[in-house]
Amino acid sequence: MRIVENLEMPGRAQNCSKVDFQDSSDQVTVQMKVLSFCYISRASSPIPGFIIFFLTCYVHRMESAKFTVIGPPDPVAAILGQETVLPCHLSPRMSAANMEVRWFRSEYLSFVHLYRDGKDQYERQMPEYRGRTELLKAGLTDGNVPLRILKIRHSDEGQYHCFVQNGTFYGQTILELRVAGLGSAPLISMEGYQDGGIRVVCRSAGWYPEPEVLWKDFNGQRLPSLSETKSPGDNGLFETETALIVTEHSNQNLSCCIRNTVLSQEKESAVYIADLFFPRVNPLMATLSVILVVLFGFIGLTVYLFKMKGKLTEEVGKRDTEIDLRDKEISNLHCHIDLRDKEIRWRRSVAPIEEANVTLDPDTAQPQLVLYEDRKSVRWGDTWQELPNNPERFDSRACVLGCEGFTSGRHCWEVEVGDGELWAVGVARESVIRKGWISLSPEQGIWAVGQSGGQFRPLTSPEAPLPLSQVPSRIRVCLDCDRGQVTFINAGDGATIFTFPPGSIPGERIRPWLWLGVGGSQLSLCP
Repeated sequence: MRIVENLEMPGRAQNCSKVDFQDSSDQVTVQMKVLSFCYISRASSPIPGFIIFFLTCYVHRMESAKFTVIGPPDPVAAILGQETVLPCHLSPRMSAANMEVRWFRSEYLSFVHLYRDGKDQYERQMPEYRGRTELLKAGLTDGNVPLRILKIRHSDEGQYHCFVQNGTFYGQTILELRVAGLGSAPLISMEGYQDGGIRVVCRSAGWYPEPEVLWKDFNGQRLPSLSETKSPGDNGLFETETALIVTEHSNQNLSCCIRNTVLSQEKESAVYIADLFFPRVNPLMATLSVILVVLFGFIGLTVYLFKMKGKLTEEVGKRDTEIDLRDKEISNLHCHIDLRDKEIRWRRSVAPIEEANVTLDPDTAQPQLVLYEDRKSVRWGDTWQELPNNPERFDSRACVLGCEGFTSGRHCWEVEVGDGELWAVGVARESVIRKGWISLSPEQGIWAVGQSGGQFRPLTSPEAPLPLSQVPSRIRVCLDCDRGQVTFINAGDGATIFTFPPGSIPGERIRPWLWLGVGGSQLSLCP
């Protein structure tokens, strides 16, 4: 802890010089103005006179000292979004009700909080602290002058000066504030086979500063990770992802631990991987596989030779049959159109589809998503919005639900997806998890298709890209609550993109669902 005091001493002499003293026993630095002239006999020698001058001024200073300003020796830790108190008091204890108490960062005039003339002064307060500071006055008469700061931000981190002045006497001390944030509980998932084992990945988000991440076995011993990434998001909070390979009969019972070094707090999740998840190799099946490869290779070579033999014959007859084939294709196309029209009319007569007027629910939108006034469009925002953290709101995944919910009947609506790189559209059950990092899959109550990693695919596990030459610009979502089925259709040509089989969706309230990633641009519900 460092304490700095300034003392201005009254006197009749005009000329003063500045003398610094350092007391190593209590780590106190004193700066004071002393008289350069003392009534010392001209007859005395220079050296004794200087000693008498020094002792006289030092004793006078010690008699005039009124108090010292004291703060905590260690940094004060604060959690993002919450409040904290910076302690500071006078020693010896005395009333500070009529003194000036100034809290500032690096510049004296640009203050964090100022108390003077018995009341708070806000005229030159730093803009970023307006409405967020409070001098706790309950202990002013006992010399306590702590400062409370509300809604802690990243920018609040750093040094603070606690400055107290009484008349011409003043003192100050310097405190350090460290800001920290606790993220979500680690989410552990198995993501395929690799190097003879299972690749296990641990993810978490919302940490500040950069946390420590480690894998541990059943006995608490640290395990080496295969890979580890920590990256700050647009809101300044860190997202972590670490992976390792788990082999059979070794470390099948493991946990992922993420620790905040400032708060000395951690969050941990554990998982046990059963033997049945590990790949098995049967010697008989391996031998059979080799035989089949050789057999199919021989058959393929034979077929290739026969094709080469008949190639010339096919070339000769190709031109003669080309015109006939075109005529048949035209005839089949007309027939197909007629059959499709009949099928559509039959479906509408048997089970009519209700065109749903879907709007987006702002209470569920993750704070990085920006909803338009008509609640028909949503885009990815550059900053993290300060929104109420109500139970309905997604806080990690950039998701938003529709206001409407369906429990029966057939309902359809269209979504314009634009040209973004990360997005998904579909439906989700009413009870879908809103807090923490969730997997976008039917297992988590989400049925959707989307664009990610340069592939257009359904959100299923395992992943299976859709064989489309071009990603549609408008997607029609058709929900059949009675059959527990959802179908995605290209609104441009009416072709079916993907269908989750009947019975996939549980018999509960289902709501429209949208997701945007960092590369996503905008999603719009078509009127």
